[in-house]
Amino acid sequence: MRAASAALGRKRKAGHKGPGRRALEGALLGLLVAGVFAGLGSFGALDALENRLWDLRVRTFARPSEATDRIRLILLDQGSLDWAEKELGVPWPWPREFYGVIVSFLTRSGARAAAFDVLYTETSFYGVEDDESFVAAVRESGRTVAAVQLSREQGKDLSWPSGAAEPPSAALNGVSLADLPRGVFPIPELSAAAAALGNVLAVPDPDGVNRALAPAARFDGRTVPTLALAAYCLGEGIRDLEFRPGAVKARSRSIPLSADGHVILRYRGPSQTHRTVNAGAVLRSETALRDGGTPEIDPEFFSDRYVFFGFSAPGLKDLRPAPVGETYPGVEVHATLLDNILAGDAVRPLPLWASAVLVLVLGMAAGAAIRLCRDALQSAAVLAAALALPFAAAWIAAAFGIWAPAAAPEGAVLFALIGGFVVNYAGEGRQKRFIKEAFSQYLSPVVIERLVHDPDKLTLGGEKRCLSILFSDIRR
Repeated sequence: MRAASAALGRKRKAGHKGPGRRALEGALLGLLVAGVFAGLGSFGALDALENRLWDLRVRTFARPSEATDRIRLILLDQGSLDWAEKELGVPWPWPREFYGVIVSFLTRSGARAAAFDVLYTETSFYGVEDDESFVAAVRESGRTVAAVQLSREQGKDLSWPSGAAEPPSAALNGVSLADLPRGVFPIPELSAAAAALGNVLAVPDPDGVNRALAPAARFDGRTVPTLALAAYCLGEGIRDLEFRPGAVKARSRSIPLSADGHVILRYRGPSQTHRTVNAGAVLRSETALRDGGTPEIDPEFFSDRYVFFGFSAPGLKDLRPAPVGETYPGVEVHATLLDNILAGDAVRPLPLWASAVLVLVLGMAAGAAIRLCRDALQSAAVLAAALALPFAAAWIAAAFGIWAPAAAPEGAVLFALIGGFVVNYAGEGRQKRFIKEAFSQYLSPVVIERLVHDPDKLTLGGEKRCLSILFSDIRR
C-alpha cells in the first residue's frame, strides 16, 4: 500500500494537472482548431455547406412583411399562353400590343410604378405599328420601368441610349460597384419612352441558387440600379443615392450590403406570396373596360402599388432556384428585393471580424469545457450543449434578420471537442487506469471508484480526523 501511494505521488507530481491548467490547455487547443476553421470560412471553403444551412434558416423565418401588400405581380403563365392561342389565335411570342394593353390597365389603376422584367431588344415580329402601340402606352403611363441587362462580356450596347431617362446620381463613398461595360437595352423608342431603366442581371451563387442581388452596377460612367431599386426610386421620386461601406442610402432608407456589395434577400415565402394575377386576366379586364363591361380584376387591386410583370410559364425559361423553392420566377427575386427595401428589413450580414470572433470564442469554450469533464456523463452533456450552441446562435441571429455563420463555428466546436476527448483519454485515462491497477489489492472497489472520479482525494501522509470507534465482541 505504501509503495503504491509513493508511486502515485511521484506520478501526480510529474503529470497531474489542476482544473485551471486543463481549461487553459483546452482553450488553446480550441483556439488552434477555430483559427483553421475561421480561415476556411473567410476563404470560402465552407460556402457550400454554409449556403445550405442558410437556406434552412430562410425557410424557417420566411414571413410576409407589412410592405408585402404594397407589391403586386402579373405573371405570364402557361394558362395565359394557352388562352391567347385558343381564344385569340395568337401563339407565342405575343405582340407588343398585348403588353401595351397591360400598361394601359396599370395606368388606369393608378399603379405607383410598373417594372417589366422583359427584354424588348428587337423590333416586334408583328411589325413597326406593334412597337408603336406599346411605346405609346409606356410613354402615356410615365410610371414604367423597362429592363436592361448589363454584363462583362455579352451585349452589343457600349453606351447609354440617347434620350433614355438618366439613372439616379450616386455618391460612391469608397464603395466599389461591379463595372459592367456591355449591355442589352430595349429598342431605342422604348428606351426613350420608359420613365426609368433597371438592370435585371441576377447572378446566383455557385450552386445556382439566388440568395442575394447587387443593388446597382456601373455602366458608361453611370450607376445603374437594379430593377427593384429603379422602381423604388421612381415610385418615391428619389434622384440621389449614397453608397457607403456596408449600406446604400436612398433618402431616409438604408439598405444593408454584404462585404461583396450585395443585398442578402429576406424571402417572404414560396412563389406568389405577393398577391398575383395572370397576364390573361389583365388583358381581359382592360378589354372589358374599354367595351363598357365589368373587368375580372378591379383596377383598385393595383392602385398605388408597385407592380412587377414577368414570366412563370416553364417554356419561357425564367424559373430559378431560390432558398424557398426550386422553381421561383426570376421577377419574384426582384420583387423580394423591393419588399426588403420598403420594409427596411433586408438581412444584415455579421461583419467579418465579428464572425471570426464568434468562431474563435466558441472553439475555445468547447475545448476548455471538454477538458474539464471528469466522467462520461459530464462529457455527454458538454457534447450536446456545445454542438447545439453554434446552430442556436445562427438561428437566433436569423430571427433578428442577421446573417451569422453556422458552418465554421460548428466545425470549430466539433473538432475542438474531438481534440479534447483525445487529450482526456491519453492523459486522465492513463491516470485512472494506474489508480485501479495500483490499489486494486488494497482498497474496496467503491473506494477505488471514488479515487478514479476525483484523484485529488488521495493525499500522501494520511489525514487527521476526530473519529468515534466502537469495538464489540459478538458471542453466539
